[in-house]
Amino acid sequence: KMSVPDYMQCAEDHQTLLVVVQPIGIVPEESFFRIYKRISAVSQVNVRDSQRVLFIRYRHHYPPENNEWGDFQTHRKVVGLITITDCSSAKDWPQTFEKFHLQKEMYGSTLYDSRLFVFGLQGEIAEQPRTDVAFYPSYDECETVEKRIEDFIESLFIVLESKRLDRATDKSGDKIPLLCVPFEKKDFVGLDTDSRHYKKRCQGRMRKHVGDLCLQAGMLQDSLVHYHMAVELLRSVNDFLWLGAALEGLCSASVIYHYPGGTGGKVGSRRSQGGSLSAEASNRHRPGAQEVLIDPGALTSNGINADTSAEIGRAKNCLSPEDIIDKYKEAISYYGKYKNAGVIELEACVKAVRVLAIQKRSMEASEFLQNAVYINLRQLSEEEKIQRYSILSELYERIGFHRKSAFFKRIAAMQCAAPSIPEPGWRACYKLLLETLPGYSLSLDPKDFSKGTHRGWAAVQMRLLHELVYASRRMGNPALCVRHLSFLLQTMLDFLSDQEKKDVTQSLESYTAKCPGTMEFITLPDGLKLPPVPFTKLPIVRSVKLLNLPTSLRPHKMKSLLGQSVSTKSPFIYSPIIAHSRGEERSKKIDFQWVQGDVCEVQLMVYNPMPFELRVENMGLLTTGVEFESLPAALSLPAESGLYPVTLVGVPQTTGQITVNG
Repeated sequence: KMSVPDYMQCAEDHQTLLVVVQPIGIVPEESFFRIYKRISAVSQVNVRDSQRVLFIRYRHHYPPENNEWGDFQTHRKVVGLITITDCSSAKDWPQTFEKFHLQKEMYGSTLYDSRLFVFGLQGEIAEQPRTDVAFYPSYDECETVEKRIEDFIESLFIVLESKRLDRATDKSGDKIPLLCVPFEKKDFVGLDTDSRHYKKRCQGRMRKHVGDLCLQAGMLQDSLVHYHMAVELLRSVNDFLWLGAALEGLCSASVIYHYPGGTGGKVGSRRSQGGSLSAEASNRHRPGAQEVLIDPGALTSNGINADTSAEIGRAKNCLSPEDIIDKYKEAISYYGKYKNAGVIELEACVKAVRVLAIQKRSMEASEFLQNAVYINLRQLSEEEKIQRYSILSELYERIGFHRKSAFFKRIAAMQCAAPSIPEPGWRACYKLLLETLPGYSLSLDPKDFSKGTHRGWAAVQMRLLHELVYASRRMGNPALCVRHLSFLLQTMLDFLSDQEKKDVTQSLESYTAKCPGTMEFITLPDGLKLPPVPFTKLPIVRSVKLLNLPTSLRPHKMKSLLGQSVSTKSPFIYSPIIAHSRGEERSKKIDFQWVQGDVCEVQLMVYNPMPFELRVENMGLLTTGVEFESLPAALSLPAESGLYPVTLVGVPQTTGQITVNG
């Protein structure tokens, strides 16, 4: 039974050759991943003397039991092994080379070729020319790594091509072996190998296998032909598991044809090199059907060939975008008949969703995802559960199901802190919870909640805020607890029951005893800034009245030194004509009430909505427009009090227009 699903699988992975890169002995992690990054950059190679392109998929960890499914789908087969080792002295060399051989044995039956990269060994051994070993003085002096990998991939291609030609040639009279998945082997003991039914099964499975090899060898059109023939043969003998695989092969080849940019969400086209080569050139190297080659210029914005008339002759076996999904559905229904094929079924669902996301068919994609959720695998580790839920969340996000995406991301967050984990990852939990906020229409800026009606489900939002508070506490960050609790009280007050109001305020009181709340921004490690949360709802303000200054301090219009009758615009010191104008009459009125530097007052009518006494230790004015020193007031309001007058004071420090916000 294949145990470990690859949630990042996409349809175009079926055309890749799988190469595992692993360290031998003690290799510094940083050095290993520096070399691994350079190796994995060589993911696309134009084969010399051929117009074909090989695609390589690199993994630094691959479970050997998954490798046993390599006959079922050849992209699951480890065909290349690259090992990286540190070896500084000649006496360690024999042991190092022995370890390399042991590593090869792990994947032995499927490997086409392997390489050993040795770092640090110099001298006689390192100077002997070898194809399977490359010696480098250090991790910094290894310019030829990429060239070595290209040569290695060419050697993989030679083996692949010989296998393809060997299997594709119909040797009449020879018995075709029956390819099996691991759990089938015991079922075929004692079967009549001469029956027509058995022979058809062997032919169908081998035909499907050849389709896989053609797809990997860069012969898309040939693979389509083989897959179609395999589907007919396997359907006639009700070989459902392998029929599903043949249908999925058909889907993969068709997806590669229709979507040369790929479906995995990776940047850039996977077919950028060698994508528009001439069909004549490719025909020189092999017999059979013409190669399908795509001119990137002929693609529309959604990645489907715009003018298919010229392609009909060449791609008649290719499924249409709609048929691809129908065939995926059929393949998945066949996989579902076998409990040991759960991983295959799950990965097929994920691949179909990635295709539907490109086709913008969200509702159908959600059906595939719903199916993926209910596929039972073996008992997953906590880490695997986190990965599973995170990928489901990402896929729901991709098809525009933001709330469903948030739902699964929250489950992943909870999994990070599961009781069964010896060291719960509260930081990872907190980070994932923050990422769920947009899906639940929740922002952490209180200003977003002051405008009009409440958006989203308040009950879910409150639960999420409580979880953020709890995660903050477990991370040992009381300032974050205070900020989130303050936000909860300020924005969700209308939805809290009396008991919840008591609980939240008691929690807030205990946290602020350790870490008082501030009006500063809190910056999180990933750069996110949490704005301050002023309690503009506690107590609730029913009326606001800006008071004039006392009469003795009130501003008055100064009388003109020139006398009332003379306009300030007049050139004359004195005029007997009184030229009153309405404008001047109006100008006697002053357009300001408060004065810079004087104590100014605002009268409020407030009441306490809480079911307990509300002690406000710091109540001040929130203003904009003018620099303003707010002088805080303290008050105590009885439970569910009626309207209560409060006067708040402050001193404007500059002139201008002041806005009192709260």
